[in-house]
Amino acid sequence: MTVIRWILGQIILVLDFLTSPKSLVREVTAQKAIDDETATLSMYQFKACPFCVKVRRELKRHALHIELRDAKNDSALKAELVREGGLHRVPCLRIAKPDCSVEWLYESNDIIAYLKTRFNLT
Repeated sequence: MTVIRWILGQIILVLDFLTSPKSLVREVTAQKAIDDETATLSMYQFKACPFCVKVRRELKRHALHIELRDAKNDSALKAELVREGGLHRVPCLRIAKPDCSVEWLYESNDIIAYLKTRFNLT
């Protein structure tokens, strides 16, 4: 089963590479404003997870530069995800709020909907 998952993961990564969406191009000041906002976000993910690929494609499509954290190969990040987020499940968006609280958002569709709403994307 591990070999099959690895093979499928490699296929997903190749297809993602070959069909990668084009990034939105914004005016420099508008992109800087969005980059400043995305600095408070980070996404815990696995490289070959199809749901993570789905979110990463949306990030690229909308030119959202969010820190990606590998919760599969980095044991410290995995422990942080479980300890603070409550689950070892990806994708997971970590949202640091201005009041110093942190929200953990799971599920690819929920993450994409949140980003579209927060950044007024279509």
